[in-house]
Amino acid sequence: MLADGTRLRLMWLLVDGEHDVTALVAALGVARPAVSQHLSKLRLAGLVAVRREGRHALYAVRDGYVQRLVTGVLHAASHRVGGIPEHD
Repeated sequence: MLADGTRLRLMWLLVDGEHDVTALVAALGVARPAVSQHLSKLRLAGLVAVRREGRHALYAVRDGYVQRLVTGVLHAASHRVGGIPEHD
């Protein structure tokens, strides 16, 4: 599910807290229908939760486990790409 670059970037944004689709579209520079489709897939996979606030849908990482997973994967990847030694 996280092999797609757009979904991975969505997850990285959602690690910091709740966002609505408009904010995610602006941050990613991706068309609204594409962002909505990716969010739908992430919800079906159980990685993202949605909360309604009036007419707005706010998306966030499902729980602390998923948040740690995304953060850990991106941290490891940045070390690998940047040539930074890994920690034990």
